[in-house]
Amino acid sequence: MGHLIAPSLLSADFLRLEQEIGMVNRSEADWLHLDIMDGVFVPNISFGFPVLEKIKDRVKKPMDVHLMIVEPDRYIERFREAGAGIISVHIEACSHLHRTIGHIRGTGAKAGVALNPHTPVILLKDIITDLDMVLLMSVNPGFGGQKFIPRVCSKAAELKAMISESGSKALIEVDGGVDLSNARLLLDAGVDILVAGNTVFRSDDPEATISRLKRC
Repeated sequence: MGHLIAPSLLSADFLRLEQEIGMVNRSEADWLHLDIMDGVFVPNISFGFPVLEKIKDRVKKPMDVHLMIVEPDRYIERFREAGAGIISVHIEACSHLHRTIGHIRGTGAKAGVALNPHTPVILLKDIITDLDMVLLMSVNPGFGGQKFIPRVCSKAAELKAMISESGSKALIEVDGGVDLSNARLLLDAGVDILVAGNTVFRSDDPEATISRLKRC
């Protein structure tokens, strides 16, 4: 399987949301990434159930939902009902991570765990075989358009080794500052899924940019 591309809706033009989703549907993108922010876990608020419920019948790609919120267990069923196919929660926000992962999988969604830049991957050692995906943040979460943190490449390589040694099937996703200059470095480090926001939606030809990322 080749690597996957997941454009991040956070960087889309919300006055043209239907057209932006149409572009993603036509493109070679594999997933649509949705960042849910509550203004508590991260210092920003994005969008929630009303947006997901409106777009779920228009999106033709799996909806990859990244919960940057406190107490994610309270909302897992609602995000699944709103169309989420993949749900990722932050390790930093979960007191009982194994229970939360079981909760996600119990809804029929794929389960992911997200790590902030300062969080070491070794903390996943005892749960890695239960995960469908690990999301490594390559910026501090909360805002789009931030500068990529290069340390994530070695972090991804470390995580890839852990996955291989454990026999886990988890995929590695990276989100934050991903562009055409660092995509190949990430893929060489073992990353499976590239989340791209500004790189896609702020480009002159978003579909062509997605195609270029797909061919890195």
